Amino acid sequence: MQFLVEFPRILLNTSEVSNIRNKPKVKTGFYFNPSNKGFMESVDSMIYVDKSGLISYTNRVINSEQKFVCVSRPRRFGKTMAAKMLVAYYSLSCDSSGLFSDLCIANDKSYEKHLNKYNVVFLNITQFLRGSNNIDDILTKVKNKIVNDISKIYPDLFSSLPQDDLIDSLQELYAASGIPIIFIIDEWDCLFREYKTDTIVQKGYLDFLRDLLKDQEYVALAYMTGILPIKKYGIHSALNMFDEFSMTNPGKLAEFVGFTQDEVIALCDTYNVDYDEISRWYNGYTFSKIKFVYNPRSVVRAILSEEFDNYWTKTETYEALSIYFSMNFDGLKDILIRLLAGEKKKIGIRNFSNDMVTFKTYDDILTLLIHLGYLCYSFDTHEVSIPNKEISDEFVAAIKDVDWSEVINTINASDELLEATWHCDSKTVAKMVERTHNETSHLQYNDENALSYVVSLAYFRARDFYEIVREMPAGKGYADLIFMPRKKHMDKPAILIELKWNKSATGALQQIKNKKYPEVLRDYKGNILLVGINYDKKSKKHECVIEEM
Repeated sequence: MQFLVEFPRILLNTSEVSNIRNKPKVKTGFYFNPSNKGFMESVDSMIYVDKSGLISYTNRVINSEQKFVCVSRPRRFGKTMAAKMLVAYYSLSCDSSGLFSDLCIANDKSYEKHLNKYNVVFLNITQFLRGSNNIDDILTKVKNKIVNDISKIYPDLFSSLPQDDLIDSLQELYAASGIPIIFIIDEWDCLFREYKTDTIVQKGYLDFLRDLLKDQEYVALAYMTGILPIKKYGIHSALNMFDEFSMTNPGKLAEFVGFTQDEVIALCDTYNVDYDEISRWYNGYTFSKIKFVYNPRSVVRAILSEEFDNYWTKTETYEALSIYFSMNFDGLKDILIRLLAGEKKKIGIRNFSNDMVTFKTYDDILTLLIHLGYLCYSFDTHEVSIPNKEISDEFVAAIKDVDWSEVINTINASDELLEATWHCDSKTVAKMVERTHNETSHLQYNDENALSYVVSLAYFRARDFYEIVREMPAGKGYADLIFMPRKKHMDKPAILIELKWNKSATGALQQIKNKKYPEVLRDYKGNILLVGINYDKKSKKHECVIEEM
């Protein structure tokens, strides 16, 4: 792991840096054998976290049956940076040894073997959408740009190449030069987001990629990045040779999805940033092998601006969020509100069609939200949840757009509820929890779990002051809800809430004492509030008792 803390990184002037770190070996193109300038800018940024370990994996799969790699990530998760890194490492157009010598890949035994040894085709598909009216225009642009670069880089060979056919040109180039080709395709799925319902465009594009890559001897590696996994038509895919690494299962590439916990802790130490706040705002993505993954773009912005805020860019994925919320497939609204309250939901992801329009059940919409980064998914438990405060704020904004007024009213009133709790105003607490229940009465409400959901939603703003733990082992049992003050708010009392269904609030408070739940807070030096809340099924009323320790 490497961090750039200050400028200049090395004490050389600009021209000296350029001469050392970007030595042209052959002519460079824009799409065929580009330079390493894009990745150089990443390394020379104010904050750079070394993710060159990814190259160890791609080196292992070059010229193997696993050479087709498709990596799907949400926006702002470093996909383009990784693509430019691979271009800089593999492209034979320049000498990148000075660029990678201090990075972790330099210690890999495969480092020298593959460094700047390949012809590279680098495509960012979004660049070809401008001014294009149909799939033929788009693909013609792609073919012409690559062929034009080849003609400039290999003028002697090009005179004998079939200039009107990209695949034939690549085949002849490989036969004449003996140099394999690596394909790096960024934003490969943008056509599926731009032409959401145009199956003719989508199928024509997939067929082009299949013909370009599948069973071609010139391909040493194909690495594609996007937001969505590869589109399926029925049970088949035109690109079934790809190994996919996605937000539902990133496999061996999990540590390259975003920043890991160790990387963020090191950044916080370097820049004297509150790690707990960084974690609250931007952590929450979790995978089988990497349990804590942070949104990299937001972490960097927060550190450089010295402010914790929502840095999630409002792209077309954000604008679509409100549309998905309004669909309400099979009770989707109820599920989303429960997620906002901090609950988890088990879903099935297998039937997702990998596009933004084909939805049969709420599982499909929730799976899409995983790929867009709005939900995190546990591969082990098959559950989704909202990962952090930044995304939770996005949910609230989308809910305002679809005018779920009862939810917004509850969220807006949660500050008042918290104040009432701090002042031990049990009557106001009972009244406000009851109002939340009444406004969400369409939900099933017949046990302590349902009551827990209502209370969690009612205390929505408490997350700004507390770390909230549900069903925490404590004393001789499990405490329903424990609110532990965050480091910045140690002046606030800890809160321990016990819930009862059709019993009594006094009994809930007595259970806290009898089962010694406060023992879990024995190292806490501040005040503790014990809160018992009960719902009486017959009277349909809530009651509350609050006691200060």
